[in-house]
Amino acid sequence: MDTNISFTLKVWRQNGPKAKGHFDTFEMKDIPGDTSFLEMLDILNEQLIEDGQEPFVFDHDCREGICGMCSLYINGHPHGPGQGATTCQLYMRRFSDGDVITVEPWRSAGFPVIKDCMVDRSAFDKIIAAGGYTSVRTGQAQDANAILISKEAADEAMDCATCIGCGACVAACKNGSAMLFVSSKVSQLALLPQGRPEAAKRAKAMVAKMEELGFGNCTNTRACEAECPKNESIANIARLNREFIKAKLND
Repeated sequence: MDTNISFTLKVWRQNGPKAKGHFDTFEMKDIPGDTSFLEMLDILNEQLIEDGQEPFVFDHDCREGICGMCSLYINGHPHGPGQGATTCQLYMRRFSDGDVITVEPWRSAGFPVIKDCMVDRSAFDKIIAAGGYTSVRTGQAQDANAILISKEAADEAMDCATCIGCGACVAACKNGSAMLFVSSKVSQLALLPQGRPEAAKRAKAMVAKMEELGFGNCTNTRACEAECPKNESIANIARLNREFIKAKLND
């Protein structure tokens, strides 16, 4: 049975991308172990509002591990301790009574702080807009078996497509690289015949946009793979590199 815990919570407060930030410290008392991390932050904000203070700002939406909005850096790990889970899937039972829990935003030049731990991740949308799609004629959909795809390729493409674009890979990388995100989005289309006609254009355009937006380069530390809540593989990065090199050779 879950027990209540009390702990020290340090949260990052910052009024904007150019403002100087700082940590505020709060003592949280008797929080049930079955409380999710975001629910715990809701409790904090209720207390702050009751005391006439400004609530702590953080991103959240679905709270089901689907949308990737819950982008918090907790005790040195994107989305907190554990693997294969987002912040909203993290429960306070993972912590111990008396712990100090430190909450920070994604720290990357590509993700400027909006306020506190809410960051602007529209850079990922711009990378997708640069080439993360297929151009098709509108009209009646093809029959499901009109284009034959092996189960192995379909399964791997689906694994790549599970990337939720949360940005944990960028936050984990010492270089602030978005290569795991970009390579997952390139791979999910590169593995399917529908994505091949625009493969060369896609790889070049998405890599160029990634570099333009200030993300760093990959140096194969594998921190992105270790911290990805959807367990995306760095094999995707190798595939992106092959796609990019082939595209450059064919220029």
